[in-house]
Amino acid sequence: MSEFELPERPEEGHEDNPLILPVSVTISTLAVLVALVTMFGHRAANEQILLQAKASDQWNYYQAKNIRFHEMEGYVDLLGNLAPADKEKAEASREKYVKQAEKYDKDKDEISSEAKKLETERDVFGKKENRFDTGEALLEIGLVICSMTLLTKKKAFWFSGIAIAAIGVGFAITGFLLHP
Repeated sequence: MSEFELPERPEEGHEDNPLILPVSVTISTLAVLVALVTMFGHRAANEQILLQAKASDQWNYYQAKNIRFHEMEGYVDLLGNLAPADKEKAEASREKYVKQAEKYDKDKDEISSEAKKLETERDVFGKKENRFDTGEALLEIGLVICSMTLLTKKKAFWFSGIAIAAIGVGFAITGFLLHP
């Protein structure tokens, strides 16, 4: 069973490999950055979903107003084409429906504008999410490549990992720069 025992202390210390400490700090820093960028990506995705729900609600509201608008138009047409016994009362009802139809038509424009605004904002958060996700992936790749330095003891992996991670940070920063 002694062949499976772990050594009590590492065979190679910091003194023997000067890369261990700086690479370990780099890996730890990259892990924190991955966590932060992941959080921002999730928040952007959640905001995108919420905005989509709000935009859908606005479009449903628009459709309800549109249905009411067409109902009012139908009443106006019906009252205009009939020969009622009490013309004054029919004309008053017709005017009421005309005003109501105009109000619904005006409301539709406002509701449509709000829905389009929400969709634009949703699209921006979708782009933010994509930037954060790309940054997260590049940071993770950089982290893994940096960790290969500890196995191979070659600085090229460390520098390559840092470069890839820097590109990932750049992508994440561009996510913050997008605005509706």
